[in-house]
Amino acid sequence: MEQSLGSESGPVDKSRVLNVKPLRCLVPIFPSSPNFPPFSPGQSASFVSANPSGSFPPGFAPFYPFFSPTDSQRPPGFGVNNQPGPFGFNNQIPGAVPITSFRTPPPPPPPGVAANGDTGPSRRNYRTHTSGIQSQSQSGEVDEDVYSKTPNQNAQYLSSFSMHATDAELTSKAKRSKSKPQKRGRKGQEVNFSSPEVDAESFLSNILNSCNPMVFDTFRRADGDKESVGYILMVYDLLRRRITQVEDGKEATPGVTRRPDLRSGTILMNKGIRTNIKKRIGAVPGVEVGDIFFFRMETCLVGLHAPCMAGIDYMGLKISQEEEPVAVSIVSSGGYEDNVEDGDVLIYSGQGGNIYRKDREIIDQKLERGNLALEKSLHRGNEVRVIRGLRDVANPTGKIYVYDGLYKIQESWVEKGKAGCNMFKYKLVRLPGQPEAFAIWKSIQQWKEGLSSRAGVILPDLTSGAENLPVSLVNDVDDEKGPAYFTYFPSLKYSKPVTWTEPSVSCNCQGGCLPGNSNCPCIAKNGGYIPYTVAGVLVNNKSLIHECGTSCLCPINCRNRISQAGLKVRLEVFKTKDKGWGLRSWDPIRAGAFICEYAGEVINRCNVEEIDSENDDDYIFDATRTYQPLGVLPSDSDGAHQVSSQLMISAKNVGNVARFMNHSCSPNVLWRPVLRKSNNESYLHIAFFATRHIPPMRELTYDYGIIHSGKADERKKRCLCGSSKCRGFFY
Repeated sequence: MEQSLGSESGPVDKSRVLNVKPLRCLVPIFPSSPNFPPFSPGQSASFVSANPSGSFPPGFAPFYPFFSPTDSQRPPGFGVNNQPGPFGFNNQIPGAVPITSFRTPPPPPPPGVAANGDTGPSRRNYRTHTSGIQSQSQSGEVDEDVYSKTPNQNAQYLSSFSMHATDAELTSKAKRSKSKPQKRGRKGQEVNFSSPEVDAESFLSNILNSCNPMVFDTFRRADGDKESVGYILMVYDLLRRRITQVEDGKEATPGVTRRPDLRSGTILMNKGIRTNIKKRIGAVPGVEVGDIFFFRMETCLVGLHAPCMAGIDYMGLKISQEEEPVAVSIVSSGGYEDNVEDGDVLIYSGQGGNIYRKDREIIDQKLERGNLALEKSLHRGNEVRVIRGLRDVANPTGKIYVYDGLYKIQESWVEKGKAGCNMFKYKLVRLPGQPEAFAIWKSIQQWKEGLSSRAGVILPDLTSGAENLPVSLVNDVDDEKGPAYFTYFPSLKYSKPVTWTEPSVSCNCQGGCLPGNSNCPCIAKNGGYIPYTVAGVLVNNKSLIHECGTSCLCPINCRNRISQAGLKVRLEVFKTKDKGWGLRSWDPIRAGAFICEYAGEVINRCNVEEIDSENDDDYIFDATRTYQPLGVLPSDSDGAHQVSSQLMISAKNVGNVARFMNHSCSPNVLWRPVLRKSNNESYLHIAFFATRHIPPMRELTYDYGIIHSGKADERKKRCLCGSSKCRGFFY
């Protein structure tokens, strides 16, 4: 730089500089150019704004921290020939672009070596460049403390950066060239990819219009309840799934990751669809101990833990004339050296110190921000909400956040961490009298590892190997040894297939149906999208699902065969206290996840009148029944019920685990018809999906529906679901 601004004889003599002025006071001076007339001192000079990456007028050179990129490094659109500019250079200066939007291109691979990254960016690059925020797929906590005193600051903060990181369920990572829409599939078949645009605002409007509306006024946003919390989580999850589905069929941008979870949360915050924005000490209205969340953004929207990334949330509390911070909640998810082995005691590490930050020097933690708030809470003795982040077995890069209830800080100290720097440590003890949460997870883990035995087990596997996962039969209530005998069969038994009037075309996706492939007839039947995300989660709650049939060439692990691949979670048939046998899961189930199908024998409607005994009726699935709208969920599709209106299934003699699912007036499971076509024959199946996140060991229930026949009163039974919306009876 000295040489470019100095005289011809050599660099500038710095000792001769007598008057130093602020940079903003200096007038830019440019050398004369053959195509531009020189200007004299005092004449106003035209100012030129050159892009940091070039190009530069003659006589100027790039200086630190900028450089002159090579052709391979030059961003698209730069260096395009245009009409000569006033300074005689032929490169058009593009519009102003934030410096933070420029990414350093990766170095080219050595000759003969394939470029690394064909499957997407590495996890270490998931940190957004404009905010320094890490993706939730990483295990480390972020030093940034997103603490705010105003309820809308989090929304403004989130909307300030580009949310294009990968979801915990990871949308498709395949890099596809925009100039080459035609691509070969896994087995060489030709695939035509389309790139639909993501109109998140339109998606949200459609979801809200299809739901029972709920107005979030000032009072509901300040203080929530179970209904409003459920509504928010439902809308958030439907929007996130829909964005994930559309982005899955888009061209992937190299170096850019997707975050439908953050994008959906920001939209809801900006729309005011959130609750419990008023920070508080203690329990949060509408959130129960043991509730689970698959995304940190969910805890923000319901007011359980306001920061979307920081592990400590705190608020200002006035003490006499001064205000001091006190902690209200913490998230322990493995980012720091926490001791989480004890179910009722948590040794929590403070924040800061650049722990696990490879780009910064590790230093001693300071008694400030969240650390200071925890120290103040120790002396004040206030309750602190604890959310434990646990590894998601179904998704190695994801976590599940369990609300473990209220704790109190018992003591604090400073000790050397593994890196040799001082860290704050806080011992939190769980308050007695709360429902079990994290302790249940620990017990289940011990059962799976064989470290302890499940009490009351009658059969370790009720299915006798018919399912890919064992299903335990457990009774820890009384001495009954099991339900009446039946033959376990994992699917439906059709006496004859149903003839379909419209001809059916099977797909040729030998490696599996791919999102965005407009040549796949099975995807076309579902409106141009695969009805499931890459994690196997149902996207739309109200659609008739068209899955690939037996004549399709795709394998059994195709994403459009979710209900055909068997059980995905470890289930348990257990004896309830007052409702006979029931069904629950050892594993957490996320909203929209497939649970099982209703197996049994498809019966002829002409024989329905012959089935009149009470025992037979207990094991009949009747699609002709009327089903109450599921509260805040979108209304059912008329087309789905018209297709399934002729289906009746008897599971008395032959069936699977679905026969043990009890009725509830506020169910956490819904059924959807799944149509599998093969040539001109169709097979209709009934698949069960979770309506919301379901914690382990919570009973699985669905609505049995209402009968309108003349024998309705005879079949009416007393309902013991215990729901606040209980009708008092079921059929």
